[in-house]
Amino acid sequence: MTRIALDPFVTDLDGESAALRAAGPLAEVELPGGVHVYAVTRHAEARALLTDSRVVKDIDVWNAWRRGEIPMDWPLIGLANPGRSMLTVDGADHRRLRTLVAQALTVKRVERLRAGIEALTNASLEKLAALPAGEPVDLKAEFAYPLPMNVISELMGVDAADHPRLKELFEKFFSTQTPPEEVPQMMADLGTLFTKIVDGKRANPGDDLTSALIAASENGDHLTDEEIVNTLQLIIAAGHETTISLIVNVVEALQTHPEQRKKVLNGEIGWDGVIEETLRWNTPTSHVLIRFATEDIEVGDKILPKGEGLIISFGALGRDEEQYGPTAGDFDATRTPNRHIAFGHGPHVCPGAALSRLEAGIALPALYERFPELDLAVPASELRNKPIVTQNDLHELPVKLGCPFGGDA
Repeated sequence: MTRIALDPFVTDLDGESAALRAAGPLAEVELPGGVHVYAVTRHAEARALLTDSRVVKDIDVWNAWRRGEIPMDWPLIGLANPGRSMLTVDGADHRRLRTLVAQALTVKRVERLRAGIEALTNASLEKLAALPAGEPVDLKAEFAYPLPMNVISELMGVDAADHPRLKELFEKFFSTQTPPEEVPQMMADLGTLFTKIVDGKRANPGDDLTSALIAASENGDHLTDEEIVNTLQLIIAAGHETTISLIVNVVEALQTHPEQRKKVLNGEIGWDGVIEETLRWNTPTSHVLIRFATEDIEVGDKILPKGEGLIISFGALGRDEEQYGPTAGDFDATRTPNRHIAFGHGPHVCPGAALSRLEAGIALPALYERFPELDLAVPASELRNKPIVTQNDLHELPVKLGCPFGGDA
């Protein structure tokens, strides 16, 4: 089996994903830093493995970890070994940790956030409208980033004053280009910041999920301080990064498919279809690290060996022709059915999926209603991904907003 090295600079994600699919349902890959794992690259096999009890999150199962081959300054250590949370445990422990978060993020409860999300969206659009007319705007920084960060921070009770530091630390956390000598301090700084937030909520609880986790730990649900801190970090990280990429990727997809964009703006294609097709075709999460095989597992005609690490290559399996047919590589917002698994599958499916969909479903129609002439300020070929192997994340999205609806021509 030929090993495929994942590009730490993510210069051609589509090409890399195609190479992974061509390697079969199970590919040997090399992560940045020379760490060898396997990747599942096809839809059906990914669904099966994501519900297979022989694939676990316990890092102590990993041969390379037990042999001491994974250094603590590995740039991706925070994703492979992020500490004890619902992301890193299975079975009863996973259910215990996940239940409280899932209860706070049910579709019904998320829907209650609609008015707040609409208000935040409108405030961001007002700021965009106040920018100098005709000047290129980084839509990611000015619109896609503030909304999900503000929403998830309000949900978790994180003060806006902490946003700049969170942004700085998460940039290092996800990047494959963080110097190894900076990794341990970055991880320590994240722990310190989130511990401070938890301590503040313990002293002054509020109507937020962090306070609810603390209260649960004090009422017999047995959450440790480490589990609370790590759960907070997990939700903040996942709760804003995925939605940022989703909003950015939808805009990029529509601007590079003008016929479909026209139909969306005319109401011939619904926004739900646009969002779901973008989740499939240009998924916000390119690879998810990392699970481990407790025994040899057949994957197609190949074997995932006992004790080896497995990543889920969502960027590859989202365009699997065996699942989506010969048009799998095409962006088609009318595609039906569209049973993608961009938010995962099985017991570890993303509990924030409904929130991310709601945010995108509010923000995107409002953006195009306010700025129907919005267009890319550079050719799509000049857009560049950030050096993050787990997130499909652009450096920036330069656009020209055009005349706001109702504004002067």
